[in-house]
Amino acid sequence: MSFRKVVRQSKFRHVFGQPVKNDQCYEDIRVSRVTWDSTFCAVNPKFLAIIVEASGGGAFMVLPLSKTGRIDKSYPTVCGHTGPVLDIDWCPHNDEVIASGSEDCTVMVWQIPENGLVTPLTEPVVVLEGHSKRVGIVTWHPTARNVLLSAGCDNVVLIWNVGTAEELYRLADQHPDLIYNICWNRNGSLFCSACKDKSVRIIDPRRGTLVAEREKAHEGARPMRAIFLADGKVFTTGFSRMSERQLALWDPDNLEEPMALQELDSSNGALLPFYDPDTGVIYVCGKGDSSIRYFEITAEPPYIHFLNTFTSKEPQRGMGRMPKRGLEVSKCEIARFYKLHERKCEPIIMTVPRKSDLFQDDLYPDTAGPEAALEAEEWVSGRDAEPLLISLREAYVPSKQRDLKVSRKNVLDSRAAAASAPPRAGASTAAPPTAPVSSPGGSASSGGLAGAGASAGAGDSGKLEEVTRELRLLRTLVKEQGERIARLEEQLGRMENGDV
Repeated sequence: MSFRKVVRQSKFRHVFGQPVKNDQCYEDIRVSRVTWDSTFCAVNPKFLAIIVEASGGGAFMVLPLSKTGRIDKSYPTVCGHTGPVLDIDWCPHNDEVIASGSEDCTVMVWQIPENGLVTPLTEPVVVLEGHSKRVGIVTWHPTARNVLLSAGCDNVVLIWNVGTAEELYRLADQHPDLIYNICWNRNGSLFCSACKDKSVRIIDPRRGTLVAEREKAHEGARPMRAIFLADGKVFTTGFSRMSERQLALWDPDNLEEPMALQELDSSNGALLPFYDPDTGVIYVCGKGDSSIRYFEITAEPPYIHFLNTFTSKEPQRGMGRMPKRGLEVSKCEIARFYKLHERKCEPIIMTVPRKSDLFQDDLYPDTAGPEAALEAEEWVSGRDAEPLLISLREAYVPSKQRDLKVSRKNVLDSRAAAASAPPRAGASTAAPPTAPVSSPGGSASSGGLAGAGASAGAGDSGKLEEVTRELRLLRTLVKEQGERIARLEEQLGRMENGDV
């Protein structure tokens, strides 16, 4: 007599969430009230960043993870934007570099001091200007160093080389309406997007081509989300025609019908999915909900398996998730979320109960590390690479971070090179060679403008070119300062003689 297996076997069936104690929360933080469906929070193993209310511009707060408890009202913020900040994202290859997009139509990249902020940070390392409307999405390339994607309410997607402050690709024709979100695939060769026209698109950014498209992925009018899974499948969240919240799994080779479709409930908050490629678990958080649902994605039908729900009393304004390398492996912690309330941030720890104190290999396969697999130039030339993996067996210890330094290409040199070189497929024809960095003294971190894009093993000719470029930039800055001093002295002389 054969017994049918009633309960599916899974090591994540008993995952449970637990909020930390009050003294380990971050209190008295005025979380932003801007009406935009982003997470408002970004976390890495060193810092917690939260978009906050700011008068006369936009700001976000960057706290060392250890700075728990009540945060003083005078605590310094990152406050260089002239409009509210809409999205922030930590660089996956440098734990001290963060990008921000704002209503002021700019993207700014910031270098956070190693021990956190002691004074307000107003000068970004680089300002990226190319959008004509507010910038609501910023996301770093998963494997190529210094490659950043931004998307704005002008329905344009721009891809930047932050190391040279230049626009690499401009994708202006793929989205006819507001872009809700964008997600790179595992090796960064493609990205998927969810749009207000109810379509999910898969796009090759270097060729500028539409690889696949599914119209009316979810028929409801409220915001959707689409993310890539590790095996290339696409997971979406959205609303049905009757405004019921849905989850769906799609095969990019056949987008006619979803592989799986589940209806959750009839709440009206947008569902934000967080995916763990190592374990295949997706955590779904609804804006305004007080719960986190988690599901396991498998290769066998029904593909999406509900695991459990973490429930609390307070609704969430936003949510951040710690990368795998920042978790405590000794406590079998498989995820840590940072839940934003109206006035505080509360960490929530997801744990798999295990009796043994030994390292759990099945819970912690090798995960993406902080080293970039490619330089920006290699990715532009057409190369792809999977993330460089690290083992968590020895409990990850962060390495010394190198500063982000911007090596600006000379305008004349780059134009001459562009005129002589054949056009690259999918590249923007109207890419501005530089983006101006505003600075009270006219200097754009002139202390060290060595090339971040240059690889460590470059030959003498590369070093010579780099030094020449730096010298040329410094001479330009000195000339500008000299002209400014002359103007001020002339004005001062006229004022002393009573001419003004």
